[in-house]
Amino acid sequence: MRRVVAIALLLAVAAPVIGYFLLHERSASGAKSELAAGGSAAAPASGKGGRPGANGPIPVLVADVGRRDVPIYLDGLGTVQAFNTVTVRPQVSGQLVSVAFQEGQEVTAGELLAQIDPRNFDAQLQQAQAQQAQNQALLNTAKRDLQRFSELVGDGYVSKQQLDTQAQTVAQTEATVRANEAAVQSARISLGFARITAPISGITGLRLVDVGNIVDAGTTTGIVVVTQVMPISVLFTLPEQSLAEIRAAGGQGVKVLAFDRDNSKQIASGELTVVDNQIDQTTGTIRLKATFANQDRALWPGQFVNMRLLVRTEKNGLVIPASAVQRGPNGDFVYVEKTDDQGTRIADKRDVTVARSENGTALIAKGLNDGDRIVVEGQYRLQPGSKIRLASDPAPAPAADAKAKRS
Repeated sequence: MRRVVAIALLLAVAAPVIGYFLLHERSASGAKSELAAGGSAAAPASGKGGRPGANGPIPVLVADVGRRDVPIYLDGLGTVQAFNTVTVRPQVSGQLVSVAFQEGQEVTAGELLAQIDPRNFDAQLQQAQAQQAQNQALLNTAKRDLQRFSELVGDGYVSKQQLDTQAQTVAQTEATVRANEAAVQSARISLGFARITAPISGITGLRLVDVGNIVDAGTTTGIVVVTQVMPISVLFTLPEQSLAEIRAAGGQGVKVLAFDRDNSKQIASGELTVVDNQIDQTTGTIRLKATFANQDRALWPGQFVNMRLLVRTEKNGLVIPASAVQRGPNGDFVYVEKTDDQGTRIADKRDVTVARSENGTALIAKGLNDGDRIVVEGQYRLQPGSKIRLASDPAPAPAADAKAKRS
């Protein structure tokens, strides 16, 4: 009796497992039978000329081939340089008693920057002026004596030798007075140098010396550096192969554009001012300098910018969106919309020659004609001869799905 109960319990536990395996085996056998019978409903459909798995025409966007004037640029990397940079150094020695500028301030030429103690130079000027006045008085006396000697020499009261000696005295005193005039001028200049002014208009940098220090005329540090940023220059390089195009464009005066480091935003527009007189044999490049008005101060000394030099304009060029161009083993190609004999839109592969591609536009030198319509979106799903439809057209109802719903 116990054996019967144990067998019954074992069958009760094993029955669900055995049922599951029997059901799974029956389902697998049924699927194999359907495949053997040629059931194609589960197989991926493929349209004529389309990729496997594509149901009907592939939706795409198309655009007409256009013509317009295309500017041709040469691109290079440039460094912004100040138009003029001056380190303001004292020209006389003395104690710095005041600084009249703020760091980073815009100054104009002749504006006061700093003041050296002027008292010593003022005293030297007064001393030179006094010496000049003294010698001027001696000169006046010598001239009057010479005039009297000239009147008396005819009457025999004064000898010819005395007259000549007096004439030489007048000449010597005149020379001394001229030396005094030079000394006065020198003292006046030294006094003027005690007042340190901006030599050019520009932006002041960091202060290099503080008030109270003794500054010397021979110091190399200076008081401050003044940098001219309006206008401003950019030095950049281009490959030596570009020299012929630069010269053909006219050299100096050619339009130049400056872009930020990401090459996404135009910063300034200027013109080419200098083409270096020799090619750098180490790098195989030629240096060029462009000048920008920089009224908005978008360019700053030391800044790196991308430069674009306009060398010519391609008149009435054939252009398409650059995204439409694909790269294949035989070169560049695009898909052109065509209509077959049944009136169905298909994609026709067309090899093209791209003369230049920039700013999302490709200039086509060969391979396309006016009136062609090219695929600009959805082209990566296409193969030569693929059926296509415009993405704006309503999608056709799949025949297989409709038949399945009816059944």
